[in-house]
Amino acid sequence: MKCLILAAGYATRLYPLTANFPKPLLKVGEKTILDWLIDDINTSGLIDEYIVISNHRFADIFREWASFHTFNITVVDDGTSSNETRLGAVCDIRFAIEKLDLDDDLFIIAGDNVLDFSLTKFLDYARLKGTSCTMRYKEDDMKKLRKCGISEVDENDILLSLEEKPENPRSHWCTPPFYYYKREDAAKIGDAIAEGCGVDAPGSLVSWMCAHTVMHSMEMPGSRYDIGNLESYEAVKKIYRGITK
Repeated sequence: MKCLILAAGYATRLYPLTANFPKPLLKVGEKTILDWLIDDINTSGLIDEYIVISNHRFADIFREWASFHTFNITVVDDGTSSNETRLGAVCDIRFAIEKLDLDDDLFIIAGDNVLDFSLTKFLDYARLKGTSCTMRYKEDDMKKLRKCGISEVDENDILLSLEEKPENPRSHWCTPPFYYYKREDAAKIGDAIAEGCGVDAPGSLVSWMCAHTVMHSMEMPGSRYDIGNLESYEAVKKIYRGITK
């Protein structure tokens, strides 16, 4: 299985910290955000390669970071150099698949979140279900719901739909940016884009995919800390204590 890490954004709301430095490599406690994630995922023993999708501006910084690790890490430069010319998350996924000729199960994650639970629980869930999978968490704040990908799920955890940033949310289930795609479903990403799938948010791919294959949605077993601006970054640095297995 390959772990594909979405890290090609420009994090403009964190300027000046991220004007010339990638958000996933900001430190929280004793580790970078990305190290918290991969150190945890690697305990699963399921990942044979970590693929970081970067923009051109930050690719060399990621390569330097990767050089200090014993994990098998590949950095892919998507060639963009500004927020205005970014490809979008779904096109970045396709770019990496085509660039590296991937034909594998894919665990796709955003590289800029910290969690207080282990993502190995999600990988165990996906292996048990035998389908492509997402996660979900309950959110009661309507303003936050309108800024998220909103899932509808049946009584068996089957994902019925996902809508990005709806004006009138159909449920209280938000979908965080962690996705498992079986090899045969990952191979459909080009078709999704060709059929008009949104490309900016990774949840748009889920919207298309759950209408074309069976997907399950696991309730998130802990908390996710989204670092969206300078204020939230400072808050997370004060409270974050790491991952509970």
